[in-house]
Amino acid sequence: MEANHKEIKPLSLTLALLPVLGMLFFLIVGYGVMGLRIEPLLLCSAAVATGLALWQGYRWDDIIDSIVNKLARAMPVILILICVGGLIGTWMFSGTIPFMVYWGLELISPHYILLAAFFLTSIVSVCTGTSWGAAGTVGVALMGVAHGLNVPLAAAAGAVVSGAYFGDKISPLSDSTNFAAIVADTTLFEHIRHLLWTTLPSFLLAAVVYWVAGNSAAIGEVATPQRVNDITQALQGLYHFNIVLLLPPVLVLWGAVRRKPVIPLMLLACALAVVLGVVLQGLSLKQGLDAFVGGFHIDMFPQDTAAIVADIPRLLNRGGLSSMMSTILLVFCAFSFAGALTLTGALDVIINRLLQLIHTTGQLIAATVATTLLVTGATSDGKLALLVPAELFKDAYRRMGLDTRNLSRTVEDAGTVIEPLIPWTAAGVYMASTLGVSTLDFLPWAIQCWAAVFFALFYGFTGIGIARTAPVKDAPGKQATTA
Repeated sequence: MEANHKEIKPLSLTLALLPVLGMLFFLIVGYGVMGLRIEPLLLCSAAVATGLALWQGYRWDDIIDSIVNKLARAMPVILILICVGGLIGTWMFSGTIPFMVYWGLELISPHYILLAAFFLTSIVSVCTGTSWGAAGTVGVALMGVAHGLNVPLAAAAGAVVSGAYFGDKISPLSDSTNFAAIVADTTLFEHIRHLLWTTLPSFLLAAVVYWVAGNSAAIGEVATPQRVNDITQALQGLYHFNIVLLLPPVLVLWGAVRRKPVIPLMLLACALAVVLGVVLQGLSLKQGLDAFVGGFHIDMFPQDTAAIVADIPRLLNRGGLSSMMSTILLVFCAFSFAGALTLTGALDVIINRLLQLIHTTGQLIAATVATTLLVTGATSDGKLALLVPAELFKDAYRRMGLDTRNLSRTVEDAGTVIEPLIPWTAAGVYMASTLGVSTLDFLPWAIQCWAAVFFALFYGFTGIGIARTAPVKDAPGKQATTA
């Protein structure tokens, strides 16, 4: 790209690190210590990256074009986020989510809610290949159940996210699983089988923690039978429950399995929910459209709700397209930084220097993890987090006599399942908005997600679970060391 026909200045490692370190400083000090909003901190990070790009010789128009290109690629995700708001609002209107919450309260013991949330979302995500679909359907209902049982929402959200990304990681229907296999030059089912080395231990660890937490004081005092009874009776008094209320989530899950376009599918599920609300609940079409745009509110019911138990409004008053606007603002700020940073080429400089320090298998796995985390946090793009490390490290793995299955597994361990734990990524924003819990609050409980990174590093430095091939020489007489 030209910049006023001037030569673009190359970056030293120090200058390349400047915007990345600036972002970490702003977010750790501003967000983590001072409790400031993330949006202005990301804009400050974007200002640092923009200043670096201008110093290199890029024009302002070049920077804007790079940011616009990033946002253009993110537009499908943004539209999905908006549709999720409509989905939640209309499913509250129809009684779909309250129906699932009602039966969850009836059937699930408070001591096993975390384990149930983890297992149920795992099953749905494996069958559909979509973490977002699992969290946006059964995940939302399970959060309602957790609220009714007085279980800490951060723990419940962590269990939902863990289960949702278990399937997203190993399901053959998952786009990220297929993409990781493609960019690393391995086959899909070899990739999935190799993923089990890190995924199954993480799954078992998470299940044990959720079981222990549910049977100890770790989740605090659970709801009394009377409180649960008050909530279920209140829901029965407001809604006319019927099995057909499950049609909207069944439609979404069917479409996910059949790989149908997501946005039309979600809008169709919203329309179906509005029809069910009008027909079964006796509410008006105007109220249904209001719930779709502005969110559902308990005052829409014709009966007097003044004396209803206080838990019910907190559970039901949710959703709407407009509820996602603050989320969209966060995405715009994140991609402003990512667009400016991409233009500078800073990540390429950092990663190329990193490659010069690698001499053993453990170091290579660690470098892949670090690079994937860096790209995920810096670009807020899950696909780039898989593509960039795969392209950079593919030859290094072959020179060390390592099968590229190790590469595909590592980028999934550090990319796919870590993305929802970073507050400003699309996945992090989606999970926090959909489940109603901030990313950093549910992060410690999302055990399935972060535990895989530690298993990946352990295998890399011990040699356990590492698939090997014959080393490939990149030049006569030159061969990397294996360890």
